[in-house]
Amino acid sequence: MYTKTFTAETQRRRGFIPAQFGHLPASLFLSLCLCVSAVQIIAQTEQPPAPSAPKTVSIPAVQEKKLSNGLTVAVIQRTGNPLVTVQLLVKTGAAAESSDKAGLANLTADMLTKGTKTRSATQIADDMAFLGSALNSGAGWNSSTVSFTTTPDKLDQAMAVMADVVLNPAFKQEELDLLKSQAADELKYNLKQPSFIANYVASKYSFGEHPAGGTPSSIAAITRADVAAFHANYVPSNSVLIFAGDVSLDQAASLATKAFGSWNGATIQPTGKGSSIGRGQKKDVARMLVVDLPNSGQASVTYALKVPQVGRSDKRFYDASVLNSILGGGYSSRLNYEIRIKRGLSYGAGSSFGWRGDNANFSTRVQTKTASAAEVAELTLAEIKRLSADAIAADELTPRKSVLTGNFGRSLETTAGLANAIGELYGFGIPASELNSYMTGVNAISDAQIKDFAAKNLAGGDLIFVGDYAVFKDDLAKRFPGMTVDVIKVDDLDLSKDNLRK
Repeated sequence: MYTKTFTAETQRRRGFIPAQFGHLPASLFLSLCLCVSAVQIIAQTEQPPAPSAPKTVSIPAVQEKKLSNGLTVAVIQRTGNPLVTVQLLVKTGAAAESSDKAGLANLTADMLTKGTKTRSATQIADDMAFLGSALNSGAGWNSSTVSFTTTPDKLDQAMAVMADVVLNPAFKQEELDLLKSQAADELKYNLKQPSFIANYVASKYSFGEHPAGGTPSSIAAITRADVAAFHANYVPSNSVLIFAGDVSLDQAASLATKAFGSWNGATIQPTGKGSSIGRGQKKDVARMLVVDLPNSGQASVTYALKVPQVGRSDKRFYDASVLNSILGGGYSSRLNYEIRIKRGLSYGAGSSFGWRGDNANFSTRVQTKTASAAEVAELTLAEIKRLSADAIAADELTPRKSVLTGNFGRSLETTAGLANAIGELYGFGIPASELNSYMTGVNAISDAQIKDFAAKNLAGGDLIFVGDYAVFKDDLAKRFPGMTVDVIKVDDLDLSKDNLRK
């Protein structure tokens, strides 16, 4: 038998050996290939190491002092840390605004840094930049905040600027007009995006709330008088001044007294619990809504429902948190595995709980190609049902708990993260000591608790689609026979109305 042998140069030219290896003898190149192949086979067959034992995080106790004007000063001291974060938490947010003035809480918070009686917006930014810092302000559903981070030696000067913006805001009309214009432009763009529309629709349709970010009509309706009136919620008895970092309680109390000792205001009742609607239906899907967005390249698929009587302070918060980690709380979660990794139907699929005082807003979210919308909805429901039907093995449950505790531990490594965690507890009226109970609470959750929570709380939600209905209409009817579909053309959508129609 005749066998032809090629030189290494001939093999390189004919493509048998890559150009970068052409200077090597053919026998040596083949040996290298065998070695690489062996390593690849070993890597593919070798089992990854088992997760290590859960770690604990010891957090210093939160120290408190109440000033004579009613302002609570809370300190979590970490000596040796080069930074201190100061956060003023006001226990009033978007829950206190009316639906026709949705967005007012956030606009009010934003306006604080846009000028005071003695400083312009530029001067505020320059003064903080000189101190190596910046003032951040904003509002969520439950609370409003103003915060900064700086070195301990700059605290006195930075506190003076913070107190000025909180106590002496100018609320200049031109600054308000600019913020409203920016908000309107942002909404104009966002309300063409399927996922954004779905989130806004779920707020009104499924959760019984107005969109906290505002709607085009509500933003346009907000006046300077509205902002000034909402600012009346910024009073010491309704606020907590949080210090996290290398500062003692005595130092913090002294700084707080100097900056905010003259702050006065009427006592008000904290808000932020949200609505407590709940249809209590046991069937898989209570309602199905389609916002028809013709010619959209993609579709958004959302499953949403209000979970009544399970608020942030309820112990079932931990059941829900671990459940969410399994279902849609990260890349390795069930939804993302089934929809993205296994089937390639989306760049990402997830779920979340939005916490209120006495209830929670649960939702899943997936953006997919329009033709796959009905299939994604079916897959989502199957994963939700599986939570209450099948056992959750330890080799899945333990890593998903580790994701939660690991993220929690990392979030507390910075002074800003520590201040935010403390602020969340104060905002919901939860004892600050609960922070040290988080890891224990997560790790104590069992498979049975998750199955029970899912069975009692996750059925009977709404399926919300935003996309080109003509593309997935037939498939939707096939996969959900007999289901009534409420269809709203996107041009007829009005987020300020209870029926969502103009």
